Amino acid sequence: MGGGDGYRSVAYFVNWAIYGRNHQPQDIPAEKLTHVLYAFANIRPDSGEVIMTDSWSDVEKHYPSDSWNDVGTNVYGCIKQLFLLKKRNRNLKVLLSIGGWTYTNTAKNLDAPASTPAGRKRFAESCVELVKNLGFDGIDIDWEYPATAEQAEHFVLLLQEVRQALDAYAETLSSGSGGEQPHHDHDHDHHHHHHHHHFLERGGSSGSNNDNEKPHFELTIAAPAGPQNYSKWPLARIAAPLDFVNLMAYDYAGAWDACAGHQANLYASPDANCSPYSTQKAVSDYVGGGVPGSKLVLGMPLYGRAFRGTRGPGQRCEGGVGEGSWENGVWDYKALPRPGAREHVDREAGASYSFDAAAGVMVSYDTVEMAREKAEFIRRHGLGGAMWWETSGDKTGAESLIRVVAHELGGHDGGKLEHRNNHLEYPHSKYENLKKGFPGE
Repeated sequence: MGGGDGYRSVAYFVNWAIYGRNHQPQDIPAEKLTHVLYAFANIRPDSGEVIMTDSWSDVEKHYPSDSWNDVGTNVYGCIKQLFLLKKRNRNLKVLLSIGGWTYTNTAKNLDAPASTPAGRKRFAESCVELVKNLGFDGIDIDWEYPATAEQAEHFVLLLQEVRQALDAYAETLSSGSGGEQPHHDHDHDHHHHHHHHHFLERGGSSGSNNDNEKPHFELTIAAPAGPQNYSKWPLARIAAPLDFVNLMAYDYAGAWDACAGHQANLYASPDANCSPYSTQKAVSDYVGGGVPGSKLVLGMPLYGRAFRGTRGPGQRCEGGVGEGSWENGVWDYKALPRPGAREHVDREAGASYSFDAAAGVMVSYDTVEMAREKAEFIRRHGLGGAMWWETSGDKTGAESLIRVVAHELGGHDGGKLEHRNNHLEYPHSKYENLKKGFPGE
């Protein structure tokens, strides 16, 4: 099933980033990524239908280069801009991410649909509709979290249903346009294209005869790193229909805690009271449970979690969350370290943080040095790559964590990243301009 050799470089782009954060799809470091996960779609709890959540951001907003005079039904917004990124970077796959904390944990919108054959079928059918109308390369499901053995079983059945529906739709696209030779096995062809993929990226038409091969629409999930959340999961059966699993190896500690802890530490912290979680433990449990390491993608935060009234990691902190970039107690990585704070590394825990001794504030986040260490961890454990939540928090230039890790994993020319062409032909889209592939743009 896998995408062949090479590390994946995966980042969430959230459809609310275009507002206060003023972060647009054009700002995504597309050439450093193999996948963008576009978040979030919601689920109708009564039927299981997957629905988009912000039509202005998703399909309506006109960017400066968008025409106001197109005839027919056309798509603009983030969806069009992501498609244009795919045209320029043929190695960039864009997946629709469904769920997330608010829709699946707070509102529990997946619980009922996932529990019935009809709900799962409607969910899968609507996934296919969104792929074919909006030009996605697959689906990412963020159910936070199937809590019982029964729900975990529903999760397996849901993933199998979506996998089958995506494959069935891919079959309808495999004939291509007329009398071309069938292409050799898609899963292995990345080696053959490797040497000229730079050339394919530049010319629209030079790559087009390649697009008549049957597409493989990818299916992924975001998975929890806390044992209390995955302990009831049949991990091998959940992973089987997936292309990869994005491990949410962050939020281990935060304002909800009584002491200052690491939110994304690699190793068990000597202070287990304060930092009971570790990435190493989660990775070893997932691999031990039958998830191939090559399918496990290590998630990393592009934000920091703050603790007030503390003397540092493992020390008591005051309640109350303090300031933040967009929500209290949470700072974008690009806003860190705060003035007056110094960065430190806790070698034993495999974690970095900043500390302002005068103000008594610790912020837990990944620095450039820690990002390099995490890339080394990915290599050493034979994992499938790196993932970030979410693109708007990154710095630009040399201190971009996405750049640093993509370079560490990919090598100087990116040759060690996974190479697998995205799909550009969506003949059944309801949008005229996407159906035609945005000619001339």
